[in-house]
Amino acid sequence: MKPSLAPPRPGDRGLKCIERPERYVIMTAKRLLIVAHVPSPNTVALCDAVVRGARGAGADTVDILAQSPFDTQPEHVLNAGAVVLGTTENLGYMSGALKDFFDRCYYPCLDHTQGLAYALYIRAGQDGTGTRRGVETIVTGLRWRAVQDPLICRGEYRDEFVPQCEELGMYMAAGLDAGIF
Repeated sequence: MKPSLAPPRPGDRGLKCIERPERYVIMTAKRLLIVAHVPSPNTVALCDAVVRGARGAGADTVDILAQSPFDTQPEHVLNAGAVVLGTTENLGYMSGALKDFFDRCYYPCLDHTQGLAYALYIRAGQDGTGTRRGVETIVTGLRWRAVQDPLICRGEYRDEFVPQCEELGMYMAAGLDAGIF
C-alpha cells in the first residue's frame, strides 16, 4: 500500500509530510536525496534524525527528499546535488533494498553523476565492514565522491546513534547549501 500525502503541519514551511516518517519532501532550490532502508523503529529513528539535521541546516534553501530505496528512481539521483545512503547490515552486506536501488540506478546514472557528493550511514549489528566495502565498491564504480567517512552505528542499538545521524544530515545539507558540493 502506497503512503498517502498528509497535510502540512503548522510551522513546517512547505514540508509535505508523508504518513511513513522516513519520507519527507521540502520544495525549495537545491536537493539532498536521502535513500534509506528502514525496516525497524530504530532505523526509522536514524533516518528521521538525518532528515531533522538536514532540515535544521538548510531548511530554506535545500530540498530534502528522503525515501525508501525501492521508491528511488534514477531521476531522483540525477536531480540530486548530494546523496545520503542509509542501510542495515544484512549478512555482512548492504540491505537488499539498497542493492536493488543500485541495480536499477547504476547504468542510467553512470555517465551523469560523476563526482556526486555522498555520505553513508550503516546500522550494523556486527562491525559493518562488509557492508561498507560493498557500498564503496559500487559508488567507486559510479565515481561518486565521499564527503566524509561512513558513519557505522555498531553493536546493540544506542540512543547516541541518533545525534550522530542528525549531525550527518546537518553536515550534508550545510555543504550543499554553501556550494561546497
